[in-house]
Amino acid sequence: MHSKPTWLRAKAPAGKVFNETLNTVKLHNLHTVCEEAACPNIGECWNKRHATVMILGSVCTRACAFCNVATGIPDKLDPHEPENLAKAIKKLNLKHVVITSVDRDDLSDGGANQFIRCIEEIRKITSETTIEILTPDFLNKKGAFEAIAIASPDVYNHNIETVPRLYAKIRPRARYFHSLYLLKMVKQINPKLFMKSGLMVGLGETKEEIFQVMDDLRSAEVDFITIGQYLQPTPKHAKIDRYVTPEEFEHYKYIAYSKGFLVVASSPLTRSSYHAEEDFNRLAAAKTST
Repeated sequence: MHSKPTWLRAKAPAGKVFNETLNTVKLHNLHTVCEEAACPNIGECWNKRHATVMILGSVCTRACAFCNVATGIPDKLDPHEPENLAKAIKKLNLKHVVITSVDRDDLSDGGANQFIRCIEEIRKITSETTIEILTPDFLNKKGAFEAIAIASPDVYNHNIETVPRLYAKIRPRARYFHSLYLLKMVKQINPKLFMKSGLMVGLGETKEEIFQVMDDLRSAEVDFITIGQYLQPTPKHAKIDRYVTPEEFEHYKYIAYSKGFLVVASSPLTRSSYHAEEDFNRLAAAKTST
């Protein structure tokens, strides 16, 4: 096991606002990917009242080699989840919210309708909050991502996660080109949407493979890319090949901007929803100026 470099050390979660956020999440029976995926940024984000809510339960039907979310027999759908989510957002006074989910291959629509209900309930209760969704791939769920695109969140995020060569090892039940197809089709269905995707590095990919993924995402009309260091959640998960240096992340950022992305977040601790509100504002400003 590689020893963790100093640039990956995050502060332990604590503080009054952190505890208020935690209590609000628990009070409304919500799950967060911050907790379930053991995100290193939870202390910083929750002290800014920014939590990424995970809908459709806490148990995933897949077992990706990088992910710390529990897998197995999934929870029953909570019919009150959309309303509880909207109430929590209002209580926390969130200006921007990120909603993600576990994979639900057991559901006929993959859980797409629950995403739509969440969008609708949030807009009923707090219409000024901008909504970013981070969805699974809805593989073999006809009409699922199309329906969410029509519901018109402000940002549609679907992570490509890694380079195609590593899919069989890292995302064995996903398909690289299906994820690209989803991103491209969502944009075609609703051209107003901001499109976002992200990937992890340090899994054994080459720089040339990362550059090819960037080109593929730009071909799919993705506006915003996130690039962060893979961290092994437990010894059972995929091993870290290497720690990518901050200087290399800066180089990836430079290359991504040169390829036409409007916003790039590239650093060791970058995650899909890290600084999501600030990055949304940057994205909106960049769109306005183009």
